[in-house]
Amino acid sequence: MPNQHYYSNQPETAHDRKELSAVLRGNTFRFISDAGVFSKGGVDYGSKVLIEAMDIRPDASVLDVGCGYGPIGLAAAKLAAAGHVTMIDINSRAVELAKENAIRNSIANVTVMESDLFAAVKGQQFDVILTNPPIRAGKETVFAIFEEAWHHLRDNGELWIVIQKKQGAPSAKAKLESLFKKVEEVTKDKGYRIFKATKA
Repeated sequence: MPNQHYYSNQPETAHDRKELSAVLRGNTFRFISDAGVFSKGGVDYGSKVLIEAMDIRPDASVLDVGCGYGPIGLAAAKLAAAGHVTMIDINSRAVELAKENAIRNSIANVTVMESDLFAAVKGQQFDVILTNPPIRAGKETVFAIFEEAWHHLRDNGELWIVIQKKQGAPSAKAKLESLFKKVEEVTKDKGYRIFKATKA
């Protein structure tokens, strides 16, 4: 059997469903996670740092790239209560979990879709794009997310990303600066950096 990564399209790992709870931006969420998805044992620290830092207007149109079982996108949907969040992931198991977790948390202003990078949202533009990029998929994939994000943002739209210093934060920042008008390091915590890149 091939080595299974959470960024595989069809995880073949045996199911191991778990119920988790997490307090994110003052809201308590209940999630189901499973084997074969990213950070199955609980919301990872980087995602938590991103969720606490992200600034989202109540009416924003938001895209969560690589949504996993949903913590970032569902937290964003609570902030964008009068807006809408589209959540995409290549991992079919993660997509089904994110749909289930939206229902479990009574969050209706979301659309969850299986998508290889941005394929399912071709031609759409958003106010905000959020990502905890799949570092283990390699730098080419991560940089492709940055490039595609630029095309999928409206003018003055913002890409928010979390990346660890030791996993290439300096080169990621340089890549973002080659694409975006303005790149800010919003916060750092335990080696995690949150970058906000604003499109001209």
